[in-house]
Amino acid sequence: MCTTCGCGVGDTRVDGKALPNAGSPSAESSSAEGSSDGDPPGSSQASPKGVGNNPAASYRALAADSRARPAAQGFAHSHRHGETHTHAGGAPAEKAGTSTGHARLVQIEEDILAANNAFAAANRRHFAEHGIFALNLVSSPGSGKTTLLCRTIEALRATLPIAVIEGDQQTSRDAERIRASGVRAVQINTGKGCHLDAHMVGHACDDLQPDEDSLLLIENVGNLVCPAAFDLGEAHKVVILSVTEGDDKPLKYPAMFNAASLMLLNKVDLLPYVDFNVELAVDYARRVNPALQVVTLSATSGEGFAAWLDWLQTACRQQQAGKRATIAALQQRISELEAQLAQHARG
Repeated sequence: MCTTCGCGVGDTRVDGKALPNAGSPSAESSSAEGSSDGDPPGSSQASPKGVGNNPAASYRALAADSRARPAAQGFAHSHRHGETHTHAGGAPAEKAGTSTGHARLVQIEEDILAANNAFAAANRRHFAEHGIFALNLVSSPGSGKTTLLCRTIEALRATLPIAVIEGDQQTSRDAERIRASGVRAVQINTGKGCHLDAHMVGHACDDLQPDEDSLLLIENVGNLVCPAAFDLGEAHKVVILSVTEGDDKPLKYPAMFNAASLMLLNKVDLLPYVDFNVELAVDYARRVNPALQVVTLSATSGEGFAAWLDWLQTACRQQQAGKRATIAALQQRISELEAQLAQHARG
């Protein structure tokens, strides 16, 4: 069970392929803490000591390994095979409720999030270097995320390269819908897991290889709790709230609305038929997060969609401008160093 959010161990798959040792119950329960130095079957690289066995040891080893080598992380098979992701297969040995057991649970949670954050930092660095604007779309099930994605793709695909990562516990139905809209998509199935993590996203990007200066849309598992705690390396979390839900959702799930930069209030075409107070929902959301931007729209009718597309295109241009500025600064520094070398050679 995940010590951070309480979800079950999942048999995670990226486009149908098992994520290397990603929370496999059989791998995690195969031996005692620290008893194996070898790789799991099929692994191409050595794993940190204990990974794939006792969960507490696995995540401490992964976290330490990730913190020690953050610059080595990236895409093109740079996520080390044999590493576990952020779900633990069982509780620590200490009895629940004891101070020692509680302290160890806290330590495991810190290790899990530290490991995830190291992978997220690597993802974010790669996105910045390549001008990729990545968004993490989060919501309850049934908010209209996939319909929103399909309409967004239809509006922008002629002018902007787009790729999509789909997260669901089971099936590839959403990825198939996205591919039918004309862009590349990779499906992550989390099994019993209730959220994506940065390790999964890194492996998905290995397969997807988003284009330079592109838009990467990550549709997280439908859940307003757990995805708030897990950074994927995205530029922003975008929370989608539909008018078919309660207008008090921001108060009930404050962590998600606090973590988001933008709230899309979807399905406004249904307002005549539902009991939903738009002004109250926005007020509740901004009580939680005063800086939260809000766009009201309908992914079905297209109402309000221009504001969403304008926000996206502006943010993509800013990401690309940031990449160009970094390249220009590096080129300037190279020129300065070359001039210094030439001066030393003459002297």
